[in-house]
Amino acid sequence: MHTPPIPLDLAALREAAARLAPSVLRTALLHNDALSREFGAPVFLKLENLQHTGSFKIRGATHKIARLLDSGAPPRGVIAVSAGNHAQGVARAAALRGLPAVVVMPAGASLPKVEACKALGARVVLHGDNLEEAAEEAKRIAAARQLVLLHPYDDWDVIAGQASVGLEILEDLPDLTTVVVPLGGGGLLSGVALALKLQRPDIRVVGVQTEAVAPYRHFLKDGKPEAVPRHAHTIADGIKVKRPGACNRQVIAHHVDDIVTVDDNAIAEAIVMLLERTRTIGEGAGVVGLAALMRRRVVLGAGDKAVVIVSGGNIDMTLVGRSIDYGLASSGRLMSLAVTLQDAPGRLAALLKIVAAHGMNVRHVEHRRGELHVPVGMTEVILQIETRDFDHQCELLAHFAEQGMAARSLLGLPE
Repeated sequence: MHTPPIPLDLAALREAAARLAPSVLRTALLHNDALSREFGAPVFLKLENLQHTGSFKIRGATHKIARLLDSGAPPRGVIAVSAGNHAQGVARAAALRGLPAVVVMPAGASLPKVEACKALGARVVLHGDNLEEAAEEAKRIAAARQLVLLHPYDDWDVIAGQASVGLEILEDLPDLTTVVVPLGGGGLLSGVALALKLQRPDIRVVGVQTEAVAPYRHFLKDGKPEAVPRHAHTIADGIKVKRPGACNRQVIAHHVDDIVTVDDNAIAEAIVMLLERTRTIGEGAGVVGLAALMRRRVVLGAGDKAVVIVSGGNIDMTLVGRSIDYGLASSGRLMSLAVTLQDAPGRLAALLKIVAAHGMNVRHVEHRRGELHVPVGMTEVILQIETRDFDHQCELLAHFAEQGMAARSLLGLPE
């Protein structure tokens, strides 16, 4: 089957970047000393989490709306389907041009994101239990009100807008060798790949998906998207895309070198690492590139100069604390320990003294008595403890074992 040529050249990408420049931020490209030491090569972070609306999505939405308004028949309004970043991007881009916008979200969408879209002037419609059901409602509204439905990634104008990220990277770091890009539907990856490969075909471009939702997992080998289970879950909801775009697949097939996956443990750890290293917050989808480096899914050599795109920072504030604890636990820095003791005065104090002697800090203490697994006259003490790493945890468990004390880690240890 004949594949039509990609309708975007370097000139078109530069025109798109110039068209959207007044409405978006040229985000920072920052070298990070700590990450560079850890991964053995210079590492730079492209901080799109500091972009307007907290995500790169504003770029594609701004360019698409500009193209619609500059056409001979501008639309009466636009409509988008999204649970977050695309919705906010469309809402702001439309508001800047005085264009009515409707955003359709699933009924369970995050309240802060709903309110953010409303504050940007969009009409928000909550419908259905998932994005697929919301999309059907959006199509109905679009037809009834003669609105233009804006696709979040499978659109050449959107891809051209996202390509501005890649153009900025290469202008700021002409000698880069590797770029690591979050991958959901493929809008950002295809745009960045075009912007880089049309100028420097030698640059290695790597896309990163979540292990649970990875339709592109084997795409570079067999050209076929992988089916994703209906109820697949990931904390990286911004790239929880089950149906890759046709335009995006065409670009990725020709211009992307590798696609890797990371699990939610790695993503949670990356949220923590980004916060510690840069004092900025990244959402799960935004930090998968950093997670890929941490898990050595992308390996850097001594001659490499790598850019990791942090694509968004719109993490639900109610999830920040849980994500941090999850990341700390999965990296061995937070331990939940159950110890069975004689229920007598002084026993708890002695237990805490042992923990302190190992240089650990206790965050929480809980007693369990009268449960069937706790013998009469005994108590089970649950400790939440801050530790250095899993080896540190093993030291404590070994000490308890030597003392004949029944102790177990409730979070488990790596095999």
